[in-house]
Amino acid sequence: MQLENTLFDYSPITERPEFSWPGGKKVAFYVGLNIEHFRIDKPSTSIWPGTAELVPDALNYGWRDYGARVGIWRVIDALDRHGIRASALLNSDVVEYNPQIVAAGLERNWAWLVHGKTNSEVTAGMSAEEERKYLTAAVDTIAAATGARPKGWMGPGLTETFETPWILDELGLDYILDWTNDDQPYALNVPGMMSVPYTLELNDLGIFAKGTTGPEYVQMIKDQYEVLLAESRRSARVLPIALHPFVIGQAFRTKYLDQALEFLAAQPDVWLTTTDEIAAYYRETVLDQD
Repeated sequence: MQLENTLFDYSPITERPEFSWPGGKKVAFYVGLNIEHFRIDKPSTSIWPGTAELVPDALNYGWRDYGARVGIWRVIDALDRHGIRASALLNSDVVEYNPQIVAAGLERNWAWLVHGKTNSEVTAGMSAEEERKYLTAAVDTIAAATGARPKGWMGPGLTETFETPWILDELGLDYILDWTNDDQPYALNVPGMMSVPYTLELNDLGIFAKGTTGPEYVQMIKDQYEVLLAESRRSARVLPIALHPFVIGQAFRTKYLDQALEFLAAQPDVWLTTTDEIAAYYRETVLDQD
């Protein structure tokens, strides 16, 4: 039996309606800030796999935990310097274990997206009812902590089941980031749901794992902007960057994040925004006009 993708249709970017972002801006830029909790008794993202199966795994757990203790605060300072609000990809367990981070985001009016419960677990293998219970708890926890029901989702490790978008729609969400296959938002074949661009390529976790230097990172972001701007003369584009505080929050890297943010914030064609605002504007000006 051959499975075919029914979640979304093929749509060449050359065959879509022309549109611009608010104020005639051409490139919508957002920071996808991964704010994650990791269990001490399960393996997860590792800087060295040699100890990943140990319990406790002090080496890898400590590397990840640096993000919540130190790195996130460095990143927040960089965002504040350039007037950029984060799109916070929040594990709901952070509400319990790192409430100071949530408080800092509330002070800054971040957009809050559901990023599962913890980055040590995924919904793969759950029944539909188990997943519904799991997602409901995560959504409700974040809603209670932030005072507003979240609108967006990104799965831990960008994971979903075939049921995930439908359950998220039932829970009142209206967009997902998991399918990193476009430079524009697009409608899903789940009524009311859409995809908003996220990035695997301008993602600090993958970039710096390959040995990329800080200056090279800045140049990559500049190059991405310049090409998207040239293409956006016909139709607007989205430029996301993905950040993990235990990676980009290292002192020798945050220096270069600051340079990249300074560059983008100075560009007259850039809309500094959040995923919530991108989804809402695209829905109103493009999808609702079809």
